[in-house]
Amino acid sequence: MIKNEMRSALPMAALDAIPEPKADAQTITGLVKQKGRIIGYQLSGGEAVSKETGVAMAKNGDIKGVGVAHRKDNEYLKSLPDSEESNNLSSLPSVSATVLK
Repeated sequence: MIKNEMRSALPMAALDAIPEPKADAQTITGLVKQKGRIIGYQLSGGEAVSKETGVAMAKNGDIKGVGVAHRKDNEYLKSLPDSEESNNLSSLPSVSATVLK
């Protein structure tokens, strides 16, 4: 049991923030990529938003199932660790960058 707790604690420690989602929060259903890099997120409501907008929405509780992390000065979203692989952001389909508004 302790081994499983440690395994989930490490990814959680890598997050800067774990926002509390609102009751009507959306989920991320796809990753908007350009040249292999994530530049945005497709949301369950059908809208695609930039990475920066997605981070702001998550911080505001408008996206559930994610935490906020950073690399250098770049903030991005990461899936909250659980035992389900299918809801990991890395498992989601890629969406064309042309869907960004």
